[in-house]
Amino acid sequence: MAAAVPRWASTLDSVVVYAQGALCRRLARGSVPRDGRVRVTGLPRSMDPGSLRVRVVGAGGVRVTEARVAVEAEPLDSRPIGELRREVERLGDAREALQARRTRQLGLVDEVAALRPVPPPRGDEAPHRRTPVDAWLALAGFVDERLTVLHSRLREAEEELRQVEHELGIASDRLARASTDAPASRTGTTLCAVVALTGSSDTHVEVEVEVEYGVPGAVWVPAYRLTHRRGGNDGRLLMRAAVAQRTGEDWTGVRVSLATADLRRRTDVPRLRSIRIGREQPAPPSSGWREPPRGLLDLFGGYDAAGPRPRIGGSAVAVPAAAAPEAPASESVPLPPPSVAGYGYGPPPGALPPPGGVSADPEGAMPGYSASGHPHSPAHGRSRARRTGAPPAAPRPMAPAAPGRAAPPPAAAPQAVPAPSPTPVTGPPRPSGAELDYAALVLEGPDGEPERRGRLFPDSALDPVAAEQRRRAETVTALPLPGNAVRPRESAGSFDHRYEAAARADIPSDGTWHTITVGEVSVGLRTEYLCVPSVEQAVYTTLVLSNTTGQALLAGPLEVTADGHFLLTTSLPTLAPGGVRRVGLGTDEAIGVTRRTSLRESTAGLRNNVTVLAHGVHVELANRLPVPVTVEVRERVPVTSDADVRIEEKAGWEAPAAGTAHDQHAPGTRLWRVEIPAHATSALDGGYVIRIPAGKALTGGNRRS
Repeated sequence: MAAAVPRWASTLDSVVVYAQGALCRRLARGSVPRDGRVRVTGLPRSMDPGSLRVRVVGAGGVRVTEARVAVEAEPLDSRPIGELRREVERLGDAREALQARRTRQLGLVDEVAALRPVPPPRGDEAPHRRTPVDAWLALAGFVDERLTVLHSRLREAEEELRQVEHELGIASDRLARASTDAPASRTGTTLCAVVALTGSSDTHVEVEVEVEYGVPGAVWVPAYRLTHRRGGNDGRLLMRAAVAQRTGEDWTGVRVSLATADLRRRTDVPRLRSIRIGREQPAPPSSGWREPPRGLLDLFGGYDAAGPRPRIGGSAVAVPAAAAPEAPASESVPLPPPSVAGYGYGPPPGALPPPGGVSADPEGAMPGYSASGHPHSPAHGRSRARRTGAPPAAPRPMAPAAPGRAAPPPAAAPQAVPAPSPTPVTGPPRPSGAELDYAALVLEGPDGEPERRGRLFPDSALDPVAAEQRRRAETVTALPLPGNAVRPRESAGSFDHRYEAAARADIPSDGTWHTITVGEVSVGLRTEYLCVPSVEQAVYTTLVLSNTTGQALLAGPLEVTADGHFLLTTSLPTLAPGGVRRVGLGTDEAIGVTRRTSLRESTAGLRNNVTVLAHGVHVELANRLPVPVTVEVRERVPVTSDADVRIEEKAGWEAPAAGTAHDQHAPGTRLWRVEIPAHATSALDGGYVIRIPAGKALTGGNRRS
């Protein structure tokens, strides 16, 4: 008896969460058996089988020669169903019992309510008898008393039913929100990795293997928390991440990494083949394919002669082979062997299908191709008719015309158009990688298509349990995002970034958002206070953030805390390495501002032909903070394009510096920058004078508002 393959239990060590999906790494340790084959357990059903990678961690001389995914049967009682699932089942049974009880009570109520006095049968000559009134009253009293009891029991049953339905709804919601690490059904199947190890002279060397695989159903968005002091120039920016996963396994105590890349995007480098000019070309490498044995179809001659197999689960009765009607000769002869591509391999790269239109085959196969998609000889039908002696298939007769309509004219025979002959493909066949994976090939049975019987083909059967797990996992991508959150692929742009979490985290597979701490980010911080009193007499606080790290800060929600008190939640824009962005925090009630203006109109000139408008601006600022602040006050003076109209400014403010971000301001913007000590006030005075010649004055009035 062959020895059982050793089973190594694995533990989830690290997870890399991408924009959609995750890459998990498990560690398993054990002694290498004599044949080197082990099974690593613990893989989720939602994993992508094509993403499995296995390597030996720090082993001297031991390496992995083969790794594949296998589905194993599991006893039904090997893992508990879960308290939530059992509670839902118990409440469901209780609801059904209460529904049956209520139905029974309703039947009794209808039965008692239908009681009516029925007079006895009376003959034709019998005299009329009066019914005693006491009997009527007794019957009515009995019905009333019985209905009172039955309605009381019915109300109790309905109240209990409502309570049980409420508890069942709560339990079902908890089960739906619970982790999907438990099996979704009692099928009892699990995944494992079959690994072959070799290269060690010691038969029982202790090694550690790392199993890597990809799973769908994991998303993340960044979030931040900024802590600073009012009026200070330093702060702490804590980067966090909201992660949601429904992969089918709980991430308990794992190292989490966050990446903005697309997990499904191909990153392999294309292989460029060299072409040499000359007669002699290098022989292509052997693909491992060899010619199938001759007479393969003859193996199924006796199976075909036995007649059709009995239909399982149907109403049709199998007809014995002796009583079966004789089939035509053309149907009893097996099909000729197809070409090389029919033995489980597709057409060679670059080969074109034979020309021609779509055939009348119900499967919709192209001429020169079988219904399964494998090419065969175009003269397949003609050669088959010559061997069997059967005449070629007659053309399909035309359908008769409908009553009252003329028969359609016969279709004109299409003229033969000489089709270009396809370029013959030389050299040995070149099957794909899936067709060369011999361990994954499946032998087609005698009930398969005639062209595929007895040959090896890639197993394309879909695992319904795994497909359902992947479908449930993909639902996590439709979760509503938290406030001000942005998808990583939208904010990262054309660059990909990766962030490492500072500590291990626990993220259950429940499909809801869980916040983890990534780490503290070094940023430059400067607090600015801005005031435009001509528009609004309020002072706004602005934080100037500068990214001093080598990684970008993605867009996301930002919680701002000042002096230990929560201020607000705003949105942080994407901040590239070395970039500077301003984040507005709203008005600051601790800084008051008051603006007063004055206007004095006069005339000047020899003939008083120049109107002089002297505007004065007075701004008062009051700082009630315990720290000094620097406030930038913005005003605006008129701008003229007429050389005769002159504007003279008073000293006290300055224009924005050229070559800075202030170039985006409107023309005529003027700035005051004043530093106000703690619990102090400051006054600013400025103004401008407009000189308008009499010829430039407005006709019909001169409004100054």
